[in-house]
Amino acid sequence: MTSQPIELLVSVARDGRTTMRAQIEDQLRTAIRIGTLKRGARLPSTRDLARQVGVSRPIVVSAYAQLSAEGYLKLHQGARPRVSDCVREWSVPSLGTAPAAPAPRFEFRPSLPDLTAFPRSTWLRCLRDGLAKMRDADLGYSDPHGSEVLRVALTEYLGRVRGVVTDPGRVIVTSGFAQARTLVCRALAATGVTRVAVEDPSHSELWDSVIPAGLTMVPIPVDDAGMRVDLLARSKAEAVFVTPAHQHPSGAVMAGERRADLLAWLRDRDAIAIEDDYDAEYRYDRAPVGVLQSLDPERIVYGGTTSKTLAPALRIGWIVVPPRLLGPVKAQQLLADYGGPRIEQHGFAEFLVRGELDRHLRRMRSRYRSRRDALVDALRRFLPEARICGIAAGLHGTVRLPDGDDELAIRDEAARRGISLTAMSDHQLRRRGGPPTLLIGYAGTPEPAIRAGVRELAAAIRQVRRRSA
Repeated sequence: MTSQPIELLVSVARDGRTTMRAQIEDQLRTAIRIGTLKRGARLPSTRDLARQVGVSRPIVVSAYAQLSAEGYLKLHQGARPRVSDCVREWSVPSLGTAPAAPAPRFEFRPSLPDLTAFPRSTWLRCLRDGLAKMRDADLGYSDPHGSEVLRVALTEYLGRVRGVVTDPGRVIVTSGFAQARTLVCRALAATGVTRVAVEDPSHSELWDSVIPAGLTMVPIPVDDAGMRVDLLARSKAEAVFVTPAHQHPSGAVMAGERRADLLAWLRDRDAIAIEDDYDAEYRYDRAPVGVLQSLDPERIVYGGTTSKTLAPALRIGWIVVPPRLLGPVKAQQLLADYGGPRIEQHGFAEFLVRGELDRHLRRMRSRYRSRRDALVDALRRFLPEARICGIAAGLHGTVRLPDGDDELAIRDEAARRGISLTAMSDHQLRRRGGPPTLLIGYAGTPEPAIRAGVRELAAAIRQVRRRSA
């Protein structure tokens, strides 16, 4: 028998209504029944448990013997007591948690990268080396707004690759862009802003950040040239969320004249823009479009994340904040969580400084372009009546169907066939006229599966058309 003691959560009350032996029996019996002590689990020796609980050994010997007689324990001379393999565990009643949905046959949701391509071994090396370089002080309650080494690395990377104008003091590291936009919304509200414009359509998660902050959300329509800045000027908004490099979900790139009009609006209104640069690194027809923030760093908050370039599980995002909003955003971050995990931030800094993100993006651009081309070819073959847009950049395409198609019925029929995708209506604040449109992400699906998925989607569309006819 090993001399290494095993701890067990058991206690007794000397003035309890039952004997100490009965208390030990009841606690072990219940733990075995509900499964907190699993079949085959090792228990402390009688001597160790007596010492832990503070009772005489004969009390534990008697309790173990009773449980063995009832079939709960297996006792053998010279071996640790164990929970019997024959015990049937009670099922713990559900508290309303829905069962996990089965994985779809074809994953076409937009904005999902290829998770199988995450550079695991490279990331582990960078994480190990980043941890080795951390000072002891870095492991404490260091800067809650991001480790200095990552803010410096991001300043260099964003300036070189995206044209962002900043210094490390204006970079705030967050737990993804979802937290970043929530912090900005709360900071805007704290500084007196009441009305915030958002693109329509846009991501529903954005709405969940704006409304709880107490801000009034003003939807501004989007067309093939991006946000309608002429309508923004009439909105009385004091801030605006935009995705100018690759509008989500339409895929439009904001036209040059509209960029100029937006900058003029910001200056005339002394307003703030929040630029979500969520997947602009993936451009297939030319070099990526530069950021809007570089044209007016004093009025534009720039935000990015690793969720589209590497993996959402990293939960690393960043914002570059104008000086007048820097204090309020930092105050909101302190209220939220005192900053994200700093060890992972040091690992990501290593990843950036070594050029690993650059190499990963080069590999993935080639892969995603091939998958985009496979999607285009499959649509031409199986859905020749459809028109695909927004495919010059990003991780998804918008597929416009003929007038008369019911995009929501098609989405639901596709889901019944194991195809996961979204419709344009899922992203609209106000329903407007226009062709029925589906959003098809291609980044996480190999080319053969893209072709098979589009063929199945075409069958779903024909089924819906037959029903409506």
